[in-house]
Amino acid sequence: MFNKIIAPLFVFVAAFAAPAIASAQEAAGSASGSNPSILAVAMAVAIGLAAMGGGLGQGRAVASALEGICRNPNAKDQVFVPMLLGLAFIESLVIFALVIAFIIQGM
Repeated sequence: MFNKIIAPLFVFVAAFAAPAIASAQEAAGSASGSNPSILAVAMAVAIGLAAMGGGLGQGRAVASALEGICRNPNAKDQVFVPMLLGLAFIESLVIFALVIAFIIQGM
């Protein structure tokens, strides 16, 4: 399943990377500065990849925690709090990607 997700992701990124690199080289040669459309694509890709990775990570974390609780219902208190802490850390990485996207916009 992991290869079924990662391979199309690399194809998607490569499809956007080639035109973006070519446009960035043209923009670097001109005196006008950075191209706003390239920055918009960079922001969209950054947030999209972060949201996808965060969603996959959160889904796996919750599925594993629920599986552990189903196997041993008495371990609910020992599994629930670390799961919530892990979900908070995963979500903080997605928010960090959003902050980086806004920093890219300010360039």
